[in-house]
Amino acid sequence: MLLRGTLVHTPHLGNLEVLNDHLVAVNDDGIITHLAPATAPGSVKILNTDPNAQVIKVPKGSFIMPTFCDLHLHAPQFLYQGTGLDLPLMQWLDRYALKAELRMDQDPTLARRVYTRLAARLKENGTGTVLLFGTIKEEANLILAECMQSAGIRAFVGKLSMDVDITSPDSLTKTYIEPSASASLRAARSFIGHCQGIVAHLPESQRLVEPVLTPRFVPTCSDELLSGLGDISRTLGVKVQSHLAEAKDQVEWVRALRGMEDIDVFDKNNLLTPRTVQAHCTFLGAPDFDRLITKGTSIAHCPLSNAYFSAKPFPLREALNQGVKVGLGTDVAGGYSLDIMNSMRQAVAVSRMREGERQMGSEGEQASTENRSIDWQESLFLATRGGSLSLGLQGMFCVGAPFDAQEIRLYDPASGQGVGSLDYFDLETDLSGSVEQPIIATTAITLELIEKWWCVGDTRNRGAVWVQGNKIWSP
Repeated sequence: MLLRGTLVHTPHLGNLEVLNDHLVAVNDDGIITHLAPATAPGSVKILNTDPNAQVIKVPKGSFIMPTFCDLHLHAPQFLYQGTGLDLPLMQWLDRYALKAELRMDQDPTLARRVYTRLAARLKENGTGTVLLFGTIKEEANLILAECMQSAGIRAFVGKLSMDVDITSPDSLTKTYIEPSASASLRAARSFIGHCQGIVAHLPESQRLVEPVLTPRFVPTCSDELLSGLGDISRTLGVKVQSHLAEAKDQVEWVRALRGMEDIDVFDKNNLLTPRTVQAHCTFLGAPDFDRLITKGTSIAHCPLSNAYFSAKPFPLREALNQGVKVGLGTDVAGGYSLDIMNSMRQAVAVSRMREGERQMGSEGEQASTENRSIDWQESLFLATRGGSLSLGLQGMFCVGAPFDAQEIRLYDPASGQGVGSLDYFDLETDLSGSVEQPIIATTAITLELIEKWWCVGDTRNRGAVWVQGNKIWSP
């Protein structure tokens, strides 16, 4: 595949690159083999080698960027997306989250319908890579993996492991746990084998789903279970995901149960590794971030759900400045939106509020001179490369990387009319003839044009989505 046009990506935090008129060559395995200006000698040679080769030409007013990476999403909770968010966390879990998971486990037909729709919505929103929490039962999680693979989405699928009942006696939900630590560990090993088996017959480049060990969080897992999961991760090289230091009551709960912080519980059971992604981490501080850096563990920052269910915002700027690997998660359904763009906007808004509090000298806070805000370009890094690096992927355009990309349409090149909710008045043609027609054809993609899309764009601006070189979505 050959593609020519403007590319936009963020190779480093705070460094957004606009590569105007570049040529990308992608091989049959979906890997980028060439990336250079279209007028460079190497590009000209490729174009001249086969003058009849079909070249995808990105129109003026559009650009290609990496797909989004959603680093934390509860797949079964998509059933109740945008519901009950006025409740406290534990009540919401009992009334909606656990019930949704139980329904998926009990009804394979419903699970396939919900997960098929979830995959369609992810592609519509430009998400090409996703780290998923599933349910307890293997069958439902294999259905989830099958739906993602069939949809062409790169998915890391987690079967829940939990052997401690956290439901109250008056719970609305039937006790939702596995019978013992040993049974849970056997189930985890079984799921790993069967999930890998779904794609074993495919060429390696087309194997898009991968199993993930998923202890829900410390209160739902015995030390025996956590220790066993740590052993499985080490021996099989399987990724790990969980929730860490998410809410005040959860942190205090772990202290009461275990007599230590939950980060200590994960660490002693070998579950803080370079293969680990921990969601939320709102109650961690500088020493904890240093430990995560040493262990190579990443954080899934979920700004929308944090606003609903955490007593404080995540110290994002501090984590980034220390060098922690951070990506963004929608945390559906604790977060109400599947669109990573809403997570980006919320991350920036919360960080600016934190910076305002610093400037005002919030009562009880130690004076600080470190700016706590992030900007839109940094959020774009988190939504693409940041999350990808957390999963061992690229999340940018370079030779050797898979071509995971989306086309973003800003304006019509003939009229200058903005696409969807975008308006670029200085580019629009005055059809009355009273004003000279602007030279739209030579207008390059600028940071200002991209920023407007970041602020007010939506799914109407998306023209196509590719994963591993395969076009998996178009309007």
